[in-house]
Amino acid sequence: MVRLLISTGEVSGDLQGSLLIRALRAEAERRQLPLELLALGGTRMEAAGAELLADTAPMGAIGLWEAVPLILPTLRLQAQVDRSLEQRPLDGAVLIDYVGANVRLGGKLRRKHPSLPITYYIAPQEWAWRFGDGSTTRLLDFTDRILAIFPAEAEFYGQRGANVTWVGHPLLDSFQELPGRKESRQQLGLNPEAPVLLLLPASRPQELKYLMPPLAAAAAMLQRRRPGLQVLVPAGLERFEQPLGEALAAAGVANARVIPAAQADGLKKSLCAAADLALGKSGTVNLELALQGVPQVVGYRVSGLTAFVARHILRFQVDHISPVNLLLKQRLVPELLQDELTAESLVEQALPLLQPGPERQRMLDGYGQLRLTLGEPGVTQRAAKAILDQVQR
Repeated sequence: MVRLLISTGEVSGDLQGSLLIRALRAEAERRQLPLELLALGGTRMEAAGAELLADTAPMGAIGLWEAVPLILPTLRLQAQVDRSLEQRPLDGAVLIDYVGANVRLGGKLRRKHPSLPITYYIAPQEWAWRFGDGSTTRLLDFTDRILAIFPAEAEFYGQRGANVTWVGHPLLDSFQELPGRKESRQQLGLNPEAPVLLLLPASRPQELKYLMPPLAAAAAMLQRRRPGLQVLVPAGLERFEQPLGEALAAAGVANARVIPAAQADGLKKSLCAAADLALGKSGTVNLELALQGVPQVVGYRVSGLTAFVARHILRFQVDHISPVNLLLKQRLVPELLQDELTAESLVEQALPLLQPGPERQRMLDGYGQLRLTLGEPGVTQRAAKAILDQVQR
């Protein structure tokens, strides 16, 4: 029996963890290898066949002040996990994204179990952002192998001495067959002729707080400019559903619908296929939109305290925040950060993208170039094979 721990957090990590778990189970069955999977993640990973030790999907926060309410719950969760792992020794660990918690976990596992194989899959984007001179990384202290999803990620860690393999981006595995616009609009009960705006504000509570108000206000302004505009907002978590609806109503958005979290995952491709334009946060969702050819405007905001500390004390630097722009090394997708993120600015950037024209076409052409940087399908299969090879070795 091989026992693995898969550790991640937040909604996006839970999704990627579930895809990897399915691939690990399939690869283990092919090898006739008895496999037990323990998970720090969410309900998606549990549904994929892992035993959930703790639900970390609601625990995500970006920023200093925003993370304070999570300190005590995180400490309690860590103590609970420590007790579980003492009773059930591991044969390997796989860390997925979720940089702060996973770096602490990886360091602890290495100190307690020096020979335990530890793999980092979807590593922190240290190749894209920098603190100070950006020359150091803590991952090398505890990670035996890094499975990189971006070429620049593989190059960054390889230059610093890591055992790294580029496997490609896991989105490629699930975006090979895509629904059409007509059937998607029919499935969602939308007017087939009227334009559709997709709002993607949040997978974390503070994103809901800081991003949804300007997004909702922009949607209302766009409806005044484009009568008949239909607005869809998928909820990342069930507890977001009511606040999302309230924000839309407060902004005066008509003809809008919040997609319940229980349905949002299954409808993700149809929502993108139906949309003419998306306004939302930065993250993996930007790549999902690009793979389905949906023009987008990206925004992000944290508290003023967090922004000040990041800029002036930690010397945080980043060339772009959207993965689309990071991979292409150019500003293809408009980005609005902090004070720039206003309803008026969103509308200014959105209007040229809502209709055929040079701005929309330039973005769609750029998406074609982006696809070439993501590798080839079969990503989670390659990752699962590499993980089990390392454990069995």
